[in-house]
Amino acid sequence: MKNLFVIALFFVTGFGFAQETSVEGNTVTSKQTAPVWPGCEDESDKKSCFNMNLMTHVKENYKYPKNDEGEYLRGKVTIKMEVNEEGIVVIKSVEGDNPKVNAAATEMIEKMPKMQPGTLDGKPSAISYTIPLNL
Repeated sequence: MKNLFVIALFFVTGFGFAQETSVEGNTVTSKQTAPVWPGCEDESDKKSCFNMNLMTHVKENYKYPKNDEGEYLRGKVTIKMEVNEEGIVVIKSVEGDNPKVNAAATEMIEKMPKMQPGTLDGKPSAISYTIPLNL
């Protein structure tokens, strides 16, 4: 369970929850917001709500694979994914040393719920993430 908490921590630190860009002179202003986990829409602290829901998701959905001897397998994986304009998580790649750990991480990410999509200047926008996990 301790590793799952670390997993969630790595995952969440990759998310930018609200970013504003402003350039003086020839003014360029943009505002980007991160996707919102279902049930967090009305929360004042969407980041904390997202973090709590993500940790719960990881605990409930990551299933440690076993080797032929029945021992649990562990490993490191890097997941590249995006939450698209419709709020659906799309996996771009999963890279790691152990194919069974990669498959288990893929299954866990595929079970993520549809979210309120991120936005760029108020319009739905795909937001990409790279997530390193120690499982």
